[in-house]
Amino acid sequence: MAFTSNQFFQLSVKYLPAITAIITLLPLPVKAATFLVNERALLGGNDEVNWGSLGKVLNPSAPDFSVFLPNSFLATSQGGLGLDVNITPAKNPQITPPYIFETLPPPGIRTNFAQGDFILFGGINPTAFQPRLPGAPDPRTEGNGEPLSISFAQPVYGAGTQIAVDISNLEVETFINAFDSSNNLLGSFSVLSTSSLALDNSAVFLGVRSDTANISRIVFSSSAPQYALAINQVSIVAAPEPTLTLAILAFGVSGVVLKRRQRPWSNNC
Repeated sequence: MAFTSNQFFQLSVKYLPAITAIITLLPLPVKAATFLVNERALLGGNDEVNWGSLGKVLNPSAPDFSVFLPNSFLATSQGGLGLDVNITPAKNPQITPPYIFETLPPPGIRTNFAQGDFILFGGINPTAFQPRLPGAPDPRTEGNGEPLSISFAQPVYGAGTQIAVDISNLEVETFINAFDSSNNLLGSFSVLSTSSLALDNSAVFLGVRSDTANISRIVFSSSAPQYALAINQVSIVAAPEPTLTLAILAFGVSGVVLKRRQRPWSNNC
């Protein structure tokens, strides 16, 4: 049966209130919110990458150049998420490549991370390095504090780490920027902090969280790029694998179908 234009108009007018009500009830798209998180526990991480898992840890008592890292390398989280780490090369060619060390009392390397933390370190100028005696002023050895970025193989809800700059008794601003898969900036945040050699786990936590899994890359930097940047383990709020989500959904649907098929039999019992 074909409708004339007049009949179609009358039907549209008749059902306009119902159509309007349905449209009003439909959820409108909401822009994802991205916000700063300054405590690891508040991030709610369900995954983590520990730099000790790379198997290349520098021993300060017997430095081995084979454990130095390239400025770009791959890592894998405990949950199997791939990460692409990129540390911008230092402008000074005398600064070492990046490396990992374990923060420990002397003769280990002291920091204000927790004792036993594995630290990803940008690099230092060994020709100007001076061991600091207790109570002595910080020699302020130059290092690589250029931006450090971490890209995720699959977008995540959030990520963060404790961060410090290799300079004591100087307040420094550290930054975190979050980007989506199209390289759009989702959020930019910063905190002020002062580093030390206290081994007291006082290094500030700098993280970012979104209400949707749209964070594909985070970038750390500081207001003092002439001093090395250091981070410990990265906590991640990972999204479930799409295949797993579909499998759960399929299992739920199959359960409903099976239940409906079984219902007539149960009525006959």
